[in-house]
Amino acid sequence: MSYSGDRSPAASLGLLDATMVGIGAMIGAGIFVLTGLAVETAGAAAILAFALNGGVTTFTALSYGELASAIPRNGGGYAYVREAFSAPVAFVMGWTRWFTYIVAGALYALGFAANFVEFIEIYGVHLPGPPVAYALASVVVLVALNAVSTEASGGAETVVTLVKLAILGVFIAFGLTAAGVGEFDPFFPSGGAVSLLPAMGLTFIAFQGYDLIATVTEEVENPRKNIPRAILLSVLVTVVVYLLVVFVAIGTLGVPGLAGAGETAIAQAAEGFMPTFPVIGTGAALIAFGAVFSTISALNAVVIGSSRVAFAMGRERQLPAQLGRLHARFGTPFVAVLASAAVMLLAVVVVPIRTVGNLASLFSLLGFVVVNLAVIRIRRQQPNLERPFEIPYYPLPPILGIVCNLLLGLFIDPITWLLALGWLALGGGVYLLLRGREREPTPTEPEIAEPDVTIPPETD
Repeated sequence: MSYSGDRSPAASLGLLDATMVGIGAMIGAGIFVLTGLAVETAGAAAILAFALNGGVTTFTALSYGELASAIPRNGGGYAYVREAFSAPVAFVMGWTRWFTYIVAGALYALGFAANFVEFIEIYGVHLPGPPVAYALASVVVLVALNAVSTEASGGAETVVTLVKLAILGVFIAFGLTAAGVGEFDPFFPSGGAVSLLPAMGLTFIAFQGYDLIATVTEEVENPRKNIPRAILLSVLVTVVVYLLVVFVAIGTLGVPGLAGAGETAIAQAAEGFMPTFPVIGTGAALIAFGAVFSTISALNAVVIGSSRVAFAMGRERQLPAQLGRLHARFGTPFVAVLASAAVMLLAVVVVPIRTVGNLASLFSLLGFVVVNLAVIRIRRQQPNLERPFEIPYYPLPPILGIVCNLLLGLFIDPITWLLALGWLALGGGVYLLLRGREREPTPTEPEIAEPDVTIPPETD
């Protein structure tokens, strides 16, 4: 196995590929399982909760866009915080973002397995073995793809994301003809407008994938322009798709029906108004098919993102240096991909997913706070830094991003906060261990005496 430590990643992803990385991560299983749960919490006003979360997301997305255009380096939020703050702060940012992507990958792998088994059983076929076996297999296949080719994994992400957008487009097209606005009356539940905040906290995780685009900055063509465009495009497309899907779901199945359906709300809504399709079958079968594609594209996106954060930290010597090297033949962060996959596979098998899902949400919110602080600090420290994209109405968006992300973080339970402190303490131990090794004197290499060579004078 050979590596090259000085190579730079090849820019093999276009604007469409980069945009699909963000959309693929954001339109994952969440759109299928969270809609019913959000309606159960906030009634018809769930659509407003999704819209407000889109606004909160945009504040931080603008900060990512400016930082990516000014600091075009792999690693996303970690790379920006490394530029703005001290090494320990940057380590905390990278450590938590790496963890967030990995556990998100475990969530998506298990979601893929459940949807895949359910989809196959629609046709009367019972797959052997437990669903977790299919979750592990999905991680192994995508890791192999990412380990050997960035271009192939990016291309696959684009194709899969386009397929699921097409499926949701069919759902929306049929649903708009059947939806009724009368289902939105009353708009707020008996608890009033205050019920929006828990619904926003529940669904905010659905809008956290755009930052993955910034983790592959060096692998995108013309990143100073394409990364900000891809981030904002992915957020815009995702918010529009979510609002249309939620509108159709509420407008066709109604608040009581959606709240009672829970995690299968979209499939049950589809069953009511979609026709039967050749080969695939009913509307519910089509939605199950879309859920399979959604979870697999989200999983691929976080496999890409987690490995690039580990790669960036390895290149900065904040994790073992082997993680920061590219494979000489494949041009991919081979070791970083394998290391991220190893932890992801472990999480699939042993981690209590619901709790760790909350932990991932909390780390994302705190990470976004630090990124918004970073854009303010870099503006002050480096006012002349070239910024092809600048935040409009600065500094209002990053300040609103800080306030809103902190506010949503307060709605996460105390146990999750305690677990977060535990993971940070473990990270602190890793950081001190690595720093200690760096300070240890390296063994003195035996000096090799150069032989005395006498060069005879040239003679005419």
